[in-house]
Amino acid sequence: MHSSAVFLIEFGAVILGLGLLGRLAGRFQFSPIPLYLLAGLAFGEGGLLPMGTSEEFVATGAEIGVILLLLMLGLEYTASDLVSNLKTQYRAGLVDAVLNALPGAVMALLLGWGPVAAVVLAGVTWISSSGVIAKVLGDLGRLGNRETPVILSILVLEDLAMAVYLPIVTALLAGAGLAAGSVTLAIALGVAGLVLFLAVRYGRHISRFVSSDDPEKLLLVVLGLTLLVAGIAQQLQVSAAVGAFLVGIALSGEVAEGTHHLLSPLRDLFAAVFFVFFGLHTDPASIPPVLLPAMTLAVLTASTKIATGYWAARRAGISERGRWRAGGTLVARGEFSIVIAGLAVTAGIEPSLGPLATAYVLILVVLGPLTARWTEPVARRVTARLAARREAAEAKAAEAGGANGAGNGREGLGEEPRETVDDPDAVGRRS
Repeated sequence: MHSSAVFLIEFGAVILGLGLLGRLAGRFQFSPIPLYLLAGLAFGEGGLLPMGTSEEFVATGAEIGVILLLLMLGLEYTASDLVSNLKTQYRAGLVDAVLNALPGAVMALLLGWGPVAAVVLAGVTWISSSGVIAKVLGDLGRLGNRETPVILSILVLEDLAMAVYLPIVTALLAGAGLAAGSVTLAIALGVAGLVLFLAVRYGRHISRFVSSDDPEKLLLVVLGLTLLVAGIAQQLQVSAAVGAFLVGIALSGEVAEGTHHLLSPLRDLFAAVFFVFFGLHTDPASIPPVLLPAMTLAVLTASTKIATGYWAARRAGISERGRWRAGGTLVARGEFSIVIAGLAVTAGIEPSLGPLATAYVLILVVLGPLTARWTEPVARRVTARLAARREAAEAKAAEAGGANGAGNGREGLGEEPRETVDDPDAVGRRS
């Protein structure tokens, strides 16, 4: 059969399959990312139906998918929002980095993968999935809750940290020395600072230049500008993803809204292709040997993310229930973890890193929506039972000590405490 015909058949089957998997995920109201990864495993080396002719095109589509993911993420924030978050929530960002990056780095070192793989796996376990979390917040009706700005601030700080982290990882994976890596980092910070300055100072002028009443022209200008900047950033060893993210930040107002509307379908298409591409480069037979480390990391970093959200919400004055909701919502990992691991897989630094990252993301992208829903109710019940047992123990101790009237003024002792007011943070939350 002619190669072009084989390409069309293979690629058409992949896109059709992704569409059906997306519909299946939507019907059961969970993220389609795990299904896309499983599809990649099925079509990749060692899978059920290995691809051949269209793999090169899928690789190009995957690169575009990463660029669009970061562009759309940048469109969600303005430069002033980022500066404000840096000033008010930087402590939460530091706690988030220490608690969640450290387990990944330690695991890589324990497995004997070396310092470069440790830096990569630290990023995989550190960054939460903005896409999954945004969907979960909407599905649970929590967008108006008081803890939601805390969650979004942590996500913004993680995204900002990527502007520094990705150039470092890119330099390390390229085998650059300390001097070359320092130059790369300096360039990345300089470019990011320059773009933020221009966005704050001249954001209206940039948006006016890009703006167009014709959707076709707006789409072409923004997409072309993004790919151009991403390519220049890649040439400077800064990372194409960071370049796309900075373009998104520079756009604001109606231009950002129009671009978001126009590019959302393209983003979804190429992002799905990216997840498939990552799965293509992971042999399913390589996952079982790393399943235990992946599960250990998943349990550990789910706990540290909950602790991060709880601490940040507590510092912001959120109620007990809102703190647990904030922590449970941050558990999901997804697109960024796969992007970071994909860089390492392409560089070929550690064959087992890709399978471990795949298993890790599969676990947490499924567990994340569950922890978002159930962390607060479970924590509330456990806390209530512990409080009831403590009060019962105090009552018994008082009786054993022969205190007269130990039970006076303690009506209802031993019963689980019941809340008498509605949760003050649950604004518009569905029960």
